[in-house]
Amino acid sequence: MAEENTSTENSSDDQYVVLARKYRPQNFDDLVGQDALVQTLTNAIKNNRLHHAYILTGIRGVGKTTTAVNLSALLGAMGQRVLMIDLDPQGNTTSGLGMEVDDKSIYEVIMGRMKLTDVMEETEFKNLSIAGSDVRLANAELELVEVEKREYRLKTAVQSVQQDFDFIFIDCPPSLGLLTINALGAADSVLIPIQCEYYALEGVASLMNTISRVKKTINPHLEIEGVLLTMLDGRTNLGLQVVDEVKKHFKKQVYATVIPRSVRLGEAPSHGEPIHVYDKRSAGCVAYVNLAKEVLKRNNIKVKEFKL
Repeated sequence: MAEENTSTENSSDDQYVVLARKYRPQNFDDLVGQDALVQTLTNAIKNNRLHHAYILTGIRGVGKTTTAVNLSALLGAMGQRVLMIDLDPQGNTTSGLGMEVDDKSIYEVIMGRMKLTDVMEETEFKNLSIAGSDVRLANAELELVEVEKREYRLKTAVQSVQQDFDFIFIDCPPSLGLLTINALGAADSVLIPIQCEYYALEGVASLMNTISRVKKTINPHLEIEGVLLTMLDGRTNLGLQVVDEVKKHFKKQVYATVIPRSVRLGEAPSHGEPIHVYDKRSAGCVAYVNLAKEVLKRNNIKVKEFKL
């Protein structure tokens, strides 16, 4: 499910509005390719959902991976047992946490060659483990085309370790392909980052419609964990207007925390560190600490006193 800009077509009540700037399918069938793939998604979602498993999804450049890295690391620092699954072939979450993969990655798990426990590694950050990714994962969608129950690969893997973690995050590629379908089959809620710029304003109403249609026809149990406003430049009136508009449409689903545009947030991944390690005094760090506390509070987990 993408967040920005919109391409619409008012042909029938069953029409899906798809939100994307770089990819503009006109309806849901176009987005997933064919009716059979829609059924694949439907079947995956009908299975039992996992507690505290999140999928972060959207087009590139909205702060998805930045949020995956920093939110997971901070929840770990706050005493939660966290697993990060990098399901994006670019592997930016993996490198952003200072990790590298060799011949053991989430690709092997998706292909059924290894167990999730075989590829999981502890990071140097407290309570945070990762199943890393690399470019080979891009081949998975083609290699699994004729494989039976291909949409359940990640769900089956995650079920084997879910009791060992309080939170499981899945950082997804920006497109709704088989990898994202696997994530939807394994997660129970969606965290949506929206960049505080002009195109977000165009997509808000259509995004609400898309969520409503998916809940009504495909996944009645699908939940929006929260909507996160990112890359806010508080010096511009436009950024503040986007905040107001998004809050007007999403209401309580919008996190009170807004992530500012920050040079330090952009620098941290090149050092393989989350922001609270790279620069704990930065505005970006303060924002993600507040977001982590909000996530805990929304899930009825007592927020303990936390100091960096």
